Amino acid sequence: VQLQASGGGLVQAGGSLRLSCAASGRTFSNYALGWFRQNPGKERAFVGAIGWTGLTRYVDSVKGRFTISRDNAKKTAYLQMNSLEPEDTAVYYCAASSAVSSTTDEYRYWGQGTQVTVSS
Repeated sequence: VQLQASGGGLVQAGGSLRLSCAASGRTFSNYALGWFRQNPGKERAFVGAIGWTGLTRYVDSVKGRFTISRDNAKKTAYLQMNSLEPEDTAVYYCAASSAVSSTTDEYRYWGQGTQVTVSS
């Protein structure tokens, strides 16, 4: 599976962005899709993930603000980010795994990152 993330940009605090993760390959629907973020000098951190059943999981800091969805027909996953805060500034990555997990090691396929910058 090859993944390509897009949709990042500059937004003011309180604003919204929607990231997309487009996949190639026939078995997209069999994978869980995860979103991670990373700042310079820091480890890549779990944001949330969605399983092939639609089951979702989020890190506490984004619950109620971020929503992950997927469209298997379009082979695309989405990260809708609302009420953005400066602390959400990071490079965001999407990744594919056999199951929903918060651990980077569980994800075999990674897309390139997309920068999200939230100004105060």
